[in-house]
Amino acid sequence: MAHIHLCWELGGGLGHAGRLKMLALALRERGHRVSMSLRDLVQTDRVLADLDVPVLQAPVWLHQAMGVPPAQASLAEILFLCGYLDPGALRGMVRGWRALFQQLQPDLVVADYAPTAILAARCVGMPSASVGIGFYSPPAGRALPPLRDWEALPAARLHNAEARLLQTANAILAEHRAPPLRWGADLLLGDQQLLCTWPELDHYARQDAGARWLGPSFLPQTGEAPQWPPGEGPKVFAYLKSAHPDHEAVLTALVAEGCRVLCYLPEIAAGRPPPVSSPLLRYARAPVSLQEAYREAALCVCHGGEATLVQALLAGVPVLLLPMQAEQFLMSRQVERHGAGLNAALLARPTDWRRQVRRLLDEAGWRQAAQAFAQRYRGFDQRQMALQLVEALEAQLA
Repeated sequence: MAHIHLCWELGGGLGHAGRLKMLALALRERGHRVSMSLRDLVQTDRVLADLDVPVLQAPVWLHQAMGVPPAQASLAEILFLCGYLDPGALRGMVRGWRALFQQLQPDLVVADYAPTAILAARCVGMPSASVGIGFYSPPAGRALPPLRDWEALPAARLHNAEARLLQTANAILAEHRAPPLRWGADLLLGDQQLLCTWPELDHYARQDAGARWLGPSFLPQTGEAPQWPPGEGPKVFAYLKSAHPDHEAVLTALVAEGCRVLCYLPEIAAGRPPPVSSPLLRYARAPVSLQEAYREAALCVCHGGEATLVQALLAGVPVLLLPMQAEQFLMSRQVERHGAGLNAALLARPTDWRRQVRRLLDEAGWRQAAQAFAQRYRGFDQRQMALQLVEALEAQLA
C-alpha cells in the first residue's frame, strides 16, 4: 500500500480540510497510509479531531507582496500575493515543502489549492495530483482564464501575469533540473486533475466534453436542530456574515415580507448585538443542521459558500446569493444562469430587497430549477465520490 500526503496551502474556510478528511478516510479504508499538511491547524482541529493521521503545519507565505493590483484579474495575480513574484521570495517555501517530503517520504502528493506543494514535488520528481472546486482547478492545457471577465481587461495584462508566474516557477524548477511548466494551470493541477464540482457550479463555465465531473466534496453540516419562529409565513434559512454591507437590509426585507427567518450569523453567535430584531427572526446560537433546515425551507440566503449552497440545491431549495469575493461571485453567477438562484451582486443599486425576496418566493421558475438540479443529482453519494477519487489516485500510482 502507498503513503499519500494530502496538502492545503491557500484559501480560507474549512472546506479544504473537510474535503481532505473525506479523502483520508477513504484512503485508509483501502489500506493506504495517509499524512497531511494544512494551512491552518487551529480552526481545523475540531473537524479533524477524530482523524488518526499525522497533521503538520504547511509551509505558507506570511509576508505582504507589493505592486500587485488590488483586484486580481487571474489566478496568476492571486499567486503573486503568495510569493510568486520572483524566485527569491518563493525559494524558501519550496525548501520547506521539500524538507517535509524528505522527512515523510510519500509516494504521492495530493494538493487542495497547494501550488507550492505541487512545485516542490516536481522539483524532487514526485508525482502529484490536485483535488478541489473549479475556481482553483482551472482548465488544463490553456492560458489561465480571467476572473473578472465582466471588466474590459487588457489581454496583455493577463498574458504578462501568466508569463511572470511561469518565469518564477520555472526558475525554481531549473535550479533542481526538473522539467519546466508550460501553462500556469499546471502549477495548480499537478500531474492529475480531479475536479470536485458539477458544470452548473463551475466558476469558468467550461465547455469541456472530456471533463470528468466528480461532484462536490464537503462535510455535511452538522449542528443543532432548526428552531423556526412561530407563525404562518414561509420559512427562510439564512447563513450570513456581518461583513457583507447588505446583510441587515436583506434580513429587514425578509421580515417585512412575512418570512419566518432562522439566521446563523457567526458574529451574533459570538455575542454581538443583532442587527434586526423581530418575532419573525430567530438567531441560531450555533451552526444549524442544514439537512434538517432545508427539509422545510422555502428559500436559502447565503454568500455562495460551497457546502451551504450545494446542500440547498440538492434539497431543491432556491437561493438568494450575496457573494463577498470573486470565487463566490463566479459560482453565484453560474447558479443564476441555470435559474436556481439570484446573484445579488448583479442587481441594480439601490436594491429593492423586498421585491427580490418576493420574486424568489412567488415565481415558480426558481424552485422548479432548484428541484431539477436536485433531480439530476439524486442519489449522489459522497462516499462513492471519495472512492472514485481513491481509485483515480491508485491508477496514477500504478
